[in-house]
Amino acid sequence: MIAPSPLPKLAEPKTTEMPQARHYKLLIDGQWTEGSGGEEIAVHSPITGEILGYYPKASQEDVDRAVKAARRAFEKWCLTPPFERAAMVHRMADAIERNLEKLARLESLENGKPYQSEAIPCVQETAENFRIAAEDIKRLESPIIPSRDGHKRILTFYRPYGVWTVITPWNFPTLIPSEPIAPGLASGNVIIFKPSEYTPLTGIALVEALLEADIPPDIIQCIPGEGPTVGDWLVAHDGVDAIAFVGSDRTGRMIASRAGLKHTLLEMGGNGPTIILDDADLEKAAELTAFGCFYDAGQVCCATERILVHKKAHRDFVDLITEEAKKIVLGDPFDENVTMGPLCNEMTALKMERHIEDAVKKGAKLIYGGKRASGFPTNLYFEPTVIDQVPEDALIQYEESFGPLAAITVAADDDELIRLANMDRYGLQMGLFTSSLHRAFYFIERLRTGNLVINDNTDYWEPHVPFGGAGGTVSGHGRIGGKYTMLDMVYLNTVVIDFMNVKK
Repeated sequence: MIAPSPLPKLAEPKTTEMPQARHYKLLIDGQWTEGSGGEEIAVHSPITGEILGYYPKASQEDVDRAVKAARRAFEKWCLTPPFERAAMVHRMADAIERNLEKLARLESLENGKPYQSEAIPCVQETAENFRIAAEDIKRLESPIIPSRDGHKRILTFYRPYGVWTVITPWNFPTLIPSEPIAPGLASGNVIIFKPSEYTPLTGIALVEALLEADIPPDIIQCIPGEGPTVGDWLVAHDGVDAIAFVGSDRTGRMIASRAGLKHTLLEMGGNGPTIILDDADLEKAAELTAFGCFYDAGQVCCATERILVHKKAHRDFVDLITEEAKKIVLGDPFDENVTMGPLCNEMTALKMERHIEDAVKKGAKLIYGGKRASGFPTNLYFEPTVIDQVPEDALIQYEESFGPLAAITVAADDDELIRLANMDRYGLQMGLFTSSLHRAFYFIERLRTGNLVINDNTDYWEPHVPFGGAGGTVSGHGRIGGKYTMLDMVYLNTVVIDFMNVKK
């Protein structure tokens, strides 16, 4: 146990040694190339503020070239036998594993997450997603449907949509891209990948690893860049058949509008609450809930941002989770003693400050943390924060904070807890702690959420399990996870054969 202290526990300030800044390239039509405009964009590490590398500023001409190349590639790739595609996707997983340390190190440098405890497992699961997809395509069975006409047989086949634009965020820059890319490629689609402008170098490095797998290099194009330009061009392009997007609901709405009638797979975040009942094991609940709040500095779509506590458990729980927050060691992600690194970008830090200020102005009580930590190379290191008695009208209740925040609201009884939980406009993933099976099912049947984790943290995840929002919410549509993503990336083709009209 680390003794409580009046300030967040900080590691001794140290500076990670930055690698020499590298000039990365775009991948278009199987070739690594400079952008046609000749300009480059610098990428800074949130750890030290130094330049990590540069990537080309893509133009609309570059996007056009990538789409044309993808269309040509699809004509051949979709006819490649499924077991042959599966073998290639397994080789992609092998290549990711060979590059494990390189990818994890770059992810830490570019994102800020702890190298050993978070970045390494993230890249390992990236490889696992490719293995899952390689096996799922072998079992993608479609039904034979009985016909009312005895002379006919009705067959169905799953067909790939074609050219997919895949747009992903910065918080898991190898793992989240693998969720649509792996099943997309395995099922015969081709991919145009736009990694986040905050972590483009990790995205490019992931694609570099995939090309080591002896695959047709034109089945994936990589065009990093900003959303309002590169992302918009890719979404609206007539040569793109479908879009997979993971990110904010604001951006997701714009993508849905620009995509028109194209098929979309959208996962757009959450701030789903964790509910603490008075019969829960409060020590375990506080430990696991704190993990949900502070893992990856809270920069997770299913992070525990809102905590709804039964009034009988309120006082004890606040004390317990505050003690858990005090155990967090904030510092350099390459220090093995550190459990939380910096936020990835200034946008997220500003949102944290805005949400905390708003909650306190409206009557919440700041218990612990609440500001940026001093003594580090950048001002992106944010203290783990506990706020109590957050009112219903606070921004925290309605917006995704995406930072290291435990925001507590007290409720009088189970029905009020359900009402407060269902205020969540995202409906992505919620948590519940209880020792009663009866009460658990009472909540299961009344909570509006796509996923519910009982007696564990809301960051709990298995890569083959369907993950997505509830109906009537703003968290998007479709499912991320295993075969469920693959089923969203193919369409059903029905074939009717009248064998009586076939010449013998």
